[in-house]
Amino acid sequence: MSKKFKLDTVDKRILSDLQEHGRMTNVELAKNAGISAPPCLRRVRALEDADIIKGYHADIDGEALGYTVTIFAFVGLTSQAETDLQEFEVLVNSWDMVRECHMLMGETDFLLKIVARDWDDFQRFLTSNLTPAPNVSHVKTALAIRSRKNMPGVPINLAP
Repeated sequence: MSKKFKLDTVDKRILSDLQEHGRMTNVELAKNAGISAPPCLRRVRALEDADIIKGYHADIDGEALGYTVTIFAFVGLTSQAETDLQEFEVLVNSWDMVRECHMLMGETDFLLKIVARDWDDFQRFLTSNLTPAPNVSHVKTALAIRSRKNMPGVPINLAP
């Protein structure tokens, strides 16, 4: 977030509404924020320009598309030099099955969230892509049994 961008209560209301209902019309957004549509649109554009709003997406049910397995992989690298970390991140970005990548502090270097059609699909990815990747020293995995909460974004305090 830009250090120069100061959020007021109207901006927070807009962010909260868009985070919860990304397809909300500008008219609905403006009404909820207590302002008219043109300034609301200007505020949304300003929030986008400041990279506070990074994009919009549909929340897709993976199982409906055949992705029945979610695995978290804890990846350790042999080198933590910045260039090696960046090279790994570039490689991870090329793997569609990896939906999230987080660099961690501690024993594990990266946490990956991976979706696969089934266990065999994941095993192929693991043995063909992840474990033989350059600089990967070890991979530990955990199979997600179920997910009860999956909230995008961050909590937005609407209090002034």
